Order: sequence, then structure tokens, then C-alpha cells
Amino acid sequence: MRKSLYLGVALIALAASAAGAGELKFAPGKDSRFDWASYDALAKMDLKGKKLTVLGPWLGPDRDLFESVIDYFRAATGADVEYSGSDSFEQQIVIDAEAGSPPDIAVFPQPGLAADLAKKGHLKPLADGTGQWIRDNYAAGDSWAAYGNYAGPDGQHHQYAFPFKADVKSLVWYVPENFADAGYEIPKTMEELKALTEQIVKDGGTPWCIGIGSGGATGWPATDWVEDLMLRLNTPQDYDDWVSNKLKFDDPKVVAAIEDFGWFAKNDSFVAGGSGAVASTDFRDSPKGLFTSPPQCYMHKMASFIPSFFPEGTVIGEDADFFYFPAYAEKDLGQPVLGAGTVFAKLSDNPVGDAFITFLESPIAHEVWMAQTGFVTPYKGVNTDLYGDPTLKKMGDILLGATTFRFDGSDLMPGAIGAGAFWTGMVDYVGGKSAADVAGAIQATWNTLK
Repeated sequence: MRKSLYLGVALIALAASAAGAGELKFAPGKDSRFDWASYDALAKMDLKGKKLTVLGPWLGPDRDLFESVIDYFRAATGADVEYSGSDSFEQQIVIDAEAGSPPDIAVFPQPGLAADLAKKGHLKPLADGTGQWIRDNYAAGDSWAAYGNYAGPDGQHHQYAFPFKADVKSLVWYVPENFADAGYEIPKTMEELKALTEQIVKDGGTPWCIGIGSGGATGWPATDWVEDLMLRLNTPQDYDDWVSNKLKFDDPKVVAAIEDFGWFAKNDSFVAGGSGAVASTDFRDSPKGLFTSPPQCYMHKMASFIPSFFPEGTVIGEDADFFYFPAYAEKDLGQPVLGAGTVFAKLSDNPVGDAFITFLESPIAHEVWMAQTGFVTPYKGVNTDLYGDPTLKKMGDILLGATTFRFDGSDLMPGAIGAGAFWTGMVDYVGGKSAADVAGAIQATWNTLK
């Protein structure tokens, strides 16, 4: 199971009902907070009688939310848009593309798969200037543009995909009441976070709940830690080289990131149940220690979906909250954010596909989803007051404050590594093996793939 699958249930505890297809959720021009000018501009595209097919991974409530966005494109342009969701999207899109019957547009939850199809000639380059638009209009825009810029069958790079809808992983969850009772403040730097960790121990408490159990996927939560720490110890280029294995897994820079995770996870005083409980505790159970009295732990690092596993009735922002997993002040590497997201790509020359990508560049396409639930965006041109929940706004602010955004590294690595050797290596590491030995074993597996 790939880690990104969990992000599909992000903030279920905050979910709200969505409008059905064909019904505009917010009446155009009625709420001045929305950028209705960007909606009105779409009306210049007269696409009546023209059809567009879209295939993506969204089903259930997520499908309804996406349909509520598409409705504005339908209403403004007159286009007939048919969206199909699939729980086996990754397999279906490859089958359809190779059979010569692809959708006009596909929504990829993993840029690596889009890159593979571009290299095989199944994707169509986006309009000239799309990459520059992303760089100019998204926070950490260079990072976002890169996730849609791939080599085609001729080896030449083009902007093949447009990023839309992000998820944030660089989060630490806590209970505000527990912090207030103990007099703890939110750390702004990694140095402060480590000092807080040590202070909690001195005060007789346990700083962290960490669980990396996940059935057959045990180990993946630890890879999130290592990826975040790679971005806080090394340059973005080092991170990219690591994901592609240009920077070997057993390089000292990678070993140092694993050991930095160990600073938190392999200290019996720092972790609820001791370091021996890290691998045996399921990640869905690990945050429960935040809510006991007295608290079994004060902090829990996990992505935006984890409230789904908080006690029933937990109110985010009151009973539980989060802060940005901070960067090292001494490293001067800015404010990196680890996350995931989806990218939209064209698989046909249907001109309605170009029009739809232009729609995704409009503030209204983002704001309609923002005003509901389950959506954050790095688009600097939207009205962040429209976020339907303060939790989402806070996550959106983290994205807007990012100087670097990087996609979940293990989801970009070959499956045998990112969903195999990396996972098991982290289990071995918390079980007692050295970071150097674990990194060497992962690299040895990577070498067999070449």
C-alpha cells in the first residue's frame, strides 16, 4: 500500500456534504469573497456541444467535491464534462493509454506514473507558458512546476502536468490544553523542538508518541520522518538526487537523516512505551496517547489525515491542533514542506482539455473546493478567508509559507524501494540496526534494479 492512499481520507472528521453534479454550490456573484471575475472570464470560451472525459482516483465524497468544481466549468463554458473515478486508477490509466482509448484528461495522485506515461508518448504537452504560470503563481512554484515537467519520448522536457490539490505532511499534532497546563510554547525551529523534547523529559513527561506499524506496510510512517529530515539537513537538490538514487542511499547525508529520526525514536525516554514500542504500535493507534489523562505523550508527527483516527468528537483547533514541523535555524534552508498532491495531464489533443487546464489556473476553481472541505492549495492568488475550516486554512498557510515543496520521496522511488526496502529498513533500524547498515542494505536492493 502506497502512503499516498491514506491522504484520500484526509480530515474525514472535518468532512462536509458537497453539492451534487449539475448544481452550483455557490451562486456566481452572490458572495464577494470569491473571485467571480475569473469565473466570468471562462464564459468567453464557447464550448457548447463539446465533450471532455476525465479519469481520476476520486470516489465517494471526494468525487462529489470534484464534481462541484467541474460544475463551474460546465456552467461557464457549456462544455459536457464526464468524470469517471476508479479505485484502481493506476492500473486503469495504463491499460486505457496503451489500448489507444485514454480519457482526455487524467488526474494522477503520483507524478512518477505521469512521468512514465509521458516518456512512452501517451501524454500531450500543456500549452506554452503553463510551467511559467505555475512558477509565478504557486508558493515554491519552481518545486510545483518540476512535478509536472517530464521527458517525452524524444528525451526533451515539457510541462506535461498541472498540479491541483495538495496534501501536507510536515505536521506535528498536540493537545493545546496539555501544552498550556505545562507551560510549553510552540517551537519555531528544530533546535527549539529538540529542546522542548528534552524539557518534557526533565519535567517527568514523555514527549512523543511514535508508531510505525501498518500491517503489511509497516515502516512507512518512519519514511515520512526521514524524508522531512532530509529536507531539513540537506538542499532540495540533494533530496531530488536521493529520490533518483543519484545520491546513494548509503551516502553520509542520508545516513545522517536516518540518525536524526533515531534521535527522536530510539530514545526510550522520548517515546511512549519506549523505543521498543515504535515498530509494534500501529500508526492509527499511536496518537491516542495525546488524549489520555495524564497524557502519555505531548506530540505526534503525522500527515493531515490523522484526525480520522482521533477519539470520536475531537474538535480540531480546540481539543487537538498542529504546528509546522520546523526547520533547523542553523542550516538556513528556508521553510521546506513535505507533502503530496495530484497533477492533471492531457492524453488527447481535444482542445477542451486545454480549456480545462486554463480553468484550473483560475482562482474560482480553487476557491470553490477551498470553501468546502478536504482541499488546500499553494496558489497565491486565492482568498484564503474562503477556507471552509480554520484547520484547512492553517494548512494552506503552511503551503503558502513554503520556500521549498517536495513530494513524498518514497512514493517517487521504485516500488521495490519506496514500498519495500525503505519500509523494512526503517523497521530494522528502530529494532536496533545501525543507520549505516540499514542504508547500505537499501542501496544494495536498489543496485539490483539497475
